[in-house]
Amino acid sequence: QVRLTGSGGGLVQAGGSLRLSCAAPTNIPSTGMGWYRQAPGKQRELVGMNYPSGTTEYDASVKGRFTISSYNANNTVFLQMNSLRPEDTAVYFCKFRAVFGGEYWGQGTQVTVSS
Repeated sequence: QVRLTGSGGGLVQAGGSLRLSCAAPTNIPSTGMGWYRQAPGKQRELVGMNYPSGTTEYDASVKGRFTISSYNANNTVFLQMNSLRPEDTAVYFCKFRAVFGGEYWGQGTQVTVSS
């Protein structure tokens, strides 16, 4: 079992910023790391994914406000969230794609944006 370790999250006012981090075991090469989120009563949705090639994809709802960065050498990924909105309130999950094809999730961290 691949265990992901995350930190960050919390409560912030609209317009504020938060930063999430997530680390995967360093002995497993990755083909991508990123973030998803799930709001109450909704399905889990992509926030963005970062790939070893340097490419990062973002959902349109966060583009220009959120930035994903990662350090492939130690399998760590960050999510910098700026200009937060109440609709960004959700549980945020880190996702790790292993080179052997497995996909793994962090335990999730709550982000709440008050209006």
